[in-house]
Amino acid sequence: MVPDPATPANKSTSSGAQLKCLYANTRSMGNKQEELETCACLQGYDLIGITEMWWDSSYDWSVGMEGYRLFRKHRQGRQGGGVALYVNDQLECMELHLGMDEELTESLWVRIKGRVGAGDIIVGVCYRPSNQEDRADEALYRQIGAASHSQALVLMGDFSHPNICWRDNAERHKQSRKFLERVDNFRLQVTEEPTRRGAMLDLILTNKEGLVGDVKLKGSLGCSDYEMVEFKILRAARRAHRKLTTLDFSRADFGLFRDLLGRIA
Repeated sequence: MVPDPATPANKSTSSGAQLKCLYANTRSMGNKQEELETCACLQGYDLIGITEMWWDSSYDWSVGMEGYRLFRKHRQGRQGGGVALYVNDQLECMELHLGMDEELTESLWVRIKGRVGAGDIIVGVCYRPSNQEDRADEALYRQIGAASHSQALVLMGDFSHPNICWRDNAERHKQSRKFLERVDNFRLQVTEEPTRRGAMLDLILTNKEGLVGDVKLKGSLGCSDYEMVEFKILRAARRAHRKLTTLDFSRADFGLFRDLLGRIA
């Protein structure tokens, strides 16, 4: 992947009225962390969602990224899998817990505080293995149902339903048909191109028309055979007020400065 030239590290290219986002199924972050950090630095993403990160405790020291707050959830009891969400640390946010059976699912949910009058945004990241049991599916659907009460909801992830026809919401496979029925509040599926070997496994789902736009594929991260998806959330979010003041030296009066120093001497 060749990144486009953009702004300096951790300075969002988004306007105040939108959030620039990236989603990637990485199939093990492994040695991809440096590439991800470079991508985030050049593109100025506000949100970065990751599935199949394959992290364990040995990665704890290396997964943080300057300028971002990290939310993550590991796969329980087995290797592989896992989900994560990096949030620009200028955004006000908090993790949500949407049920007693969250340990069954590889999903996490974060509330992004909206500007006054704009409302908050719920962002979810989910990985659903193709062999996931019905009990875990039901737990995930309950979480989605709880999150769907939000007026502005965006859910990104790999749901392992490659045969769904999103034009007419049709599918003959039992599990995929149930998925369509249970995510009825997410009739807006905005990914239009296949993300892995001609299959549309990775989805960006929303419950509000016009909330998500500018969706495009961005190549793969490292040797992953999944395409990354870039998109924008077209809703203003509240950014934290920083106490650090940046001085603009281009407007300084250095003559006066030297004169003052001379008086001290």
